[in-house]
Amino acid sequence: MTTLPPPATELSADEARRLALRAQGFLGAPDRRAGVRGVLRHLGAVQLDTISVLARSHELVPYARLGAVGRRTVDDAYWTDTHAFEYWSHAACVLPIEEWPHFAFRRRAYRNRPHWNHHLPDGDYDRVIEQLRAEGPLTATDLGGAKKTSEWWDWSGTKVAVERALMYGEVVCVERRGWKRVYDLAERAVPAALLHDDLDDTECVRRLVRLAGRSLGVGTRADIADYHRLKAEQVDAVIADSGLVPVTVQGWGRPAWADPAALETPPRGRHRTTLLSPFDSLVWERARTERIFGFTHRLEAYVPRQKRVHGYFAMPVLAGGRLVGRVDPAREGRTLVAKQVTLAGSKAAPAVAQALVEAASWVDCTDVRVERVDAPDLRDALTAELSRLLG
Repeated sequence: MTTLPPPATELSADEARRLALRAQGFLGAPDRRAGVRGVLRHLGAVQLDTISVLARSHELVPYARLGAVGRRTVDDAYWTDTHAFEYWSHAACVLPIEEWPHFAFRRRAYRNRPHWNHHLPDGDYDRVIEQLRAEGPLTATDLGGAKKTSEWWDWSGTKVAVERALMYGEVVCVERRGWKRVYDLAERAVPAALLHDDLDDTECVRRLVRLAGRSLGVGTRADIADYHRLKAEQVDAVIADSGLVPVTVQGWGRPAWADPAALETPPRGRHRTTLLSPFDSLVWERARTERIFGFTHRLEAYVPRQKRVHGYFAMPVLAGGRLVGRVDPAREGRTLVAKQVTLAGSKAAPAVAQALVEAASWVDCTDVRVERVDAPDLRDALTAELSRLLG
């Protein structure tokens, strides 16, 4: 365990919350000139997921910070001009292309991995590489098919080979086409100045710890480790010389570190009101979300229907720097349906209504219908506010 200097700064829980909101892009004026690319660089990672209700999570993340940015604009910002790459960070994430060298430690770990869940048939790896060299970029279907059977887990040798090459860093996902990965050789897709594994593991981890601290504003060791899914001992080995500074946060009960730049100026500005993807980096770590916001959130998409409490894809509602409720959305034609709404008191109704109307407009819906409100006595307040906003 690294011996750390005593904390130089003591933060209140409210100050820590505001630092986290600003670091995540929810406090202060949004940087519309930097746009989606700026959001990606600021966050360091935007998680991908197959679920699409209002939109896919990687689209919801910039929307939550910038407002009604076009969905095509989002994809173009990620994938045009080799601006980003897809790799394993917090989960499968879009990452800024300039961070390619700093994931060398993970590529090396995959290359040295002794056991895999899928068998790789002899010759398939080399065949896939040669086909990409001759014909790429290509999807797994273009390469010969992704599955042996209809079962989602029953990958073909081609799919095993190209995914293995992606993890090794020999292949890159250069875009998503109909949610299918489009693969190309890293030597073509990654700028030459970045296409190297020269950094040792310590340098890579130190950089990711520093980036996580910047993206979080302030966090515990567990928060920082979770951001790019590092091991606790990896964080311990570099935290003292990562550039982050030790702080104490009232009520956290454990050591924390902050981005020194975040401590230089108090976080001020306008709060964003919005629906959040459950995979948004503001809330993707449950223990941190509970500690900072006093809000317990769990994605229930994979929970049996009869055991769900808040709904299939319940989206937290952020307003005034607080999490004030949840909405489980759906779409029927040009109507955004709030299948289930949870409000944290009557004062939350205007914010939830505002978030619903803005989201409806973004996905080209002209009406909002509320089906169920967990507190029936608050339903009238919510529907009245929706009627006012919709005119």
